Amino acid sequence: MALKSMIHKVQFQIADMDRHYYAEHSLTVARHPSETDARMMVRLLAFALNADESLAFGRGVSTENEPDLWHKNLTGDIEVWIQLGQPDEKTIRRACARADYVVLYTYSGQGAAIWWEQIAGKLATLDNLRVVDISPASVAALGDLVAKSMTLNCMIEDGGVWVTDPDRGAVEVETKVLKDTRAAG
Repeated sequence: MALKSMIHKVQFQIADMDRHYYAEHSLTVARHPSETDARMMVRLLAFALNADESLAFGRGVSTENEPDLWHKNLTGDIEVWIQLGQPDEKTIRRACARADYVVLYTYSGQGAAIWWEQIAGKLATLDNLRVVDISPASVAALGDLVAKSMTLNCMIEDGGVWVTDPDRGAVEVETKVLKDTRAAG
């Protein structure tokens, strides 16, 4: 018998002072049976860091050729492709060819560092790729906020990120930008 996805209801208030984006989103998030609570929370964090009215969850884990999140324009072109984990070079190149901009979030600590060391040189020529590493401690703390129904607040200011739940506490999310072509251009 196949396992079913777990459904989470999230009221997500986002105050991104760096981008001047302030909104509340009512989200229904399906956590794939193979996905951990921590990974699901990284997806929610990625949503907050890139939030806009057109950002949507993809099928991600269950579909190879679709990102975890994406923003399409009205003609269906992919403007932003957001992926989690440590995909291979071919997958990243394919995403960069399909989308105007690709954001990749890694979150497995030393494993991500080794992966980046091996692949960074191969991706140096991609001018529409941003890679951000989220510290394992932050990922674990975000995983502690998971509940069937969540009320989350995310504040982003001067590159700092804080996620809070009124019942479960606050997490200061540590990130490190590994590659960002927008900052250089």
